[in-house]
Amino acid sequence: MPGENLSRDEARERAALLSVDGYEVSLDVRSAVGEHHGNGPRTFRSVTTIRFRCNEPGASSFADLIAPAVTAVSLNGRDLDPREVFDGSRIVLEDLAADNELVVDAECAYSRTGEGLHRFVDPEDGEVYLYTQYEPADSRRVFANFEQPDLKAPFRFEVRAPEEWTVWSGGAGERADGVWRFAETKPISTYITCVVAGPYHYVTDTYERTLADGTRLRVPLGALCRKGLAPHFDADDVFLITKQGLDFFHDHFDHPYPFGKYDQAFVPEYNLGAMENPGLVTFREEYIFRGKVTRSSYEGRANTILHEMAHMWFGDLVTMEWWDDLWLKESFADFMGAFANVGATRFKDAWITFANRRKAWAYRADQLPSTHPITADIRDLEDAKLNFDGITYAKGASVLKQLVAYVGQDAFLEGARRYFKRHAYGNTRLGDLLAVLEETSGRDMSAWARSWLQTAGVNSLTPQVLLTTDGRIDELAVVQEAAESHPELRPHRVAIGLYRRTGGGALERYARAEADVDGPRTVVSGLAGQQAPELVLVNDDDLTYCKIRFDATSLATLRAALGDMTDPLARALCWSALWNMTRDALLPARDFIDLVLRFGERETDIGVLQMLHAWAESAAAHYTAPERRGEAGRRLAEGARQRLTAAEPGSEQQLAWARFFAHVADDPASFELLTALLDGDGDAVPGLDVDQELRWTFLEALTVHGVTGEKELAAELARDDTASGRRHQVRCLAARPSAAVKAQAWAQVVESDALSNALVEATIAGFAQPTQRELIAPYAEKYFAAIERVWSERSIQIGMDVVRGLFPALQDSPETLAATDAWLSAHEGAAPALRRLVLEARDDLARALRGQACDAAAE
Repeated sequence: MPGENLSRDEARERAALLSVDGYEVSLDVRSAVGEHHGNGPRTFRSVTTIRFRCNEPGASSFADLIAPAVTAVSLNGRDLDPREVFDGSRIVLEDLAADNELVVDAECAYSRTGEGLHRFVDPEDGEVYLYTQYEPADSRRVFANFEQPDLKAPFRFEVRAPEEWTVWSGGAGERADGVWRFAETKPISTYITCVVAGPYHYVTDTYERTLADGTRLRVPLGALCRKGLAPHFDADDVFLITKQGLDFFHDHFDHPYPFGKYDQAFVPEYNLGAMENPGLVTFREEYIFRGKVTRSSYEGRANTILHEMAHMWFGDLVTMEWWDDLWLKESFADFMGAFANVGATRFKDAWITFANRRKAWAYRADQLPSTHPITADIRDLEDAKLNFDGITYAKGASVLKQLVAYVGQDAFLEGARRYFKRHAYGNTRLGDLLAVLEETSGRDMSAWARSWLQTAGVNSLTPQVLLTTDGRIDELAVVQEAAESHPELRPHRVAIGLYRRTGGGALERYARAEADVDGPRTVVSGLAGQQAPELVLVNDDDLTYCKIRFDATSLATLRAALGDMTDPLARALCWSALWNMTRDALLPARDFIDLVLRFGERETDIGVLQMLHAWAESAAAHYTAPERRGEAGRRLAEGARQRLTAAEPGSEQQLAWARFFAHVADDPASFELLTALLDGDGDAVPGLDVDQELRWTFLEALTVHGVTGEKELAAELARDDTASGRRHQVRCLAARPSAAVKAQAWAQVVESDALSNALVEATIAGFAQPTQRELIAPYAEKYFAAIERVWSERSIQIGMDVVRGLFPALQDSPETLAATDAWLSAHEGAAPALRRLVLEARDDLARALRGQACDAAAE
């Protein structure tokens, strides 16, 4: 039989044969504490009872389980020999009856990779914490099941745990006779079941609301984190956003929250941002802020809370049939995160963040060779794992925003309400959603879906302006282009804004028109006769998903006056467009860096400013001509230092410039300032609070350049001997400019599986430094020799981290490109998911080389 990688065809065959009536899962996790004896992995007992029906009695099928050992298997009271029916990932089920009961008693392994049941030991106090993470198919690492989203069933969990622990699951639970027992869930998919266990700090609250029918809805709320993070846990703000979100979704969805309680667990060493387990949402604990952060971080946390809450309806109540339609949950949740943030919380500028940050993720993903339609062709579980990407999330959300403009918000929301009522606790495909939208909007959705959901690639929209002799618009047209590889020209509902400088110097919009752009060239009515614009902004207000381009006059205006643009969304759109031009080798990297240094300090949206800092770093590291990198680094370091010292004391801008300064510092004067700040010199940058998180940021900068070393890092760990401190120390240790250090880091990640997922991530982050290209050059050849073995031996999460994180992107030369091509040619039979990761890295490298050529050619 095939191994762990379930195919779509197998899943469809099994779904046509079986239906599941319910699960009873009993876990014993008392083995999580105490000494571990033996050479194998630390394990826990898992006993699962599955009741299911087969519509072809006598047929055969299989259950899923990934476990070191199976103790016993019973099918319909008949004992089966585990050695004969279990191959490490599947249990063969032969001669099925019409009604069946399967009981599997297994020894399952705790995880250190964030997949399955993850076990974490807090170095601060030695406490052990557990949590599960399954998407797309890791519940089979914890209990036997039918691991596919369309075989929904109710679940009953019971958990034996150490006496001093608390255990949570999706249903309400209580402890009796040493066992935690949880209420039966509604019918849900395996991948959104969840267990969290340990001595977590737990805070409670309640949400109440009177529903439209007059009944009173009461939802118990909980929020939990490790005890070590409790002093930093602002649970009141988490509950505030939670209640605002529940109000918003009840107002718009007309379907009460369906899963009883609503706990939110912030857990250690989490691979994702969060996961929508109904009744028990899990988040990465970095959303609990140990130091001062900007408003952008709080907005991002609120967006994630609302994204996961939207999944209670889009994904949990109604679930896609197979991963092809992953967008039916992720695109909607991504859209709803921003939509609800603006509509319900204090973060009224969330669409600016969406335009500037989320869509940047989508634009990159949509230009990779692995780009795919939003409704993707997902052949198997490895495909599914990799499709949690910028297409499925951010492009899908962007397209939904376009859909709202196309059908109208009222029709869109009424379609959602009908969708929930019609398919509650069921599974759907694309056509099910389109059907309700056709009903509510009166529009034929098939052509729209074909263009937007079933084709790949991003269009570019460029304005063309013809003027009369007296300097007014004679004709304004929008030219649409597409890449040769993905030539689809789509229908776009766009706004076109005209901007001029006022007498006071502000760059402001004085005219606007909406238009349906379709085909290669569309003339826009409504703007003829207007004064000649200094800037034409296609896709003003960010209604559609496209790359914005500028005519020559508009680009010249931005070069001279981008900082004078008063509207923050329009400004964010222009910044995003300029970054896309840099990535597309249409704007030299030096020019983009110059724009950031000239106008960045005038950026009022803190999230946009922090994005500009990240882009400027990337421009210097990857898109600047090699002979100009030194100059680019000096300009960034000097510019960041000047803006740091000039920023308002104690402001968010000061904090953002301080972090950026640390990232780009590369000269003795910069190192002296960082050292003074670490030594507590309050006069160095008045008003800057150098808290523990900022201390690690400054130390890493000094460590990368050899100013500090192992001794100073050990002293800092003694000051901050926490889980977070250990991750920071590991990253800094790997960042030291030493050949021996790089060899050790490489061996720890590539040749050993001793590190947890979080420490693998930290080591990789420290290993590859733009200023250490020569030190890590020898690892380019080693990378290509190792990745196929790593992919076969390690979990898919660790494999993804290694293949992406250690690709020799900093060896940005034609020789590295040729080595990548040689590996791809010699490994045509490698796992498709592995080849996809290498192809994506190759594309980024080729794009960087084109950008460097553009920068080198600039005067």
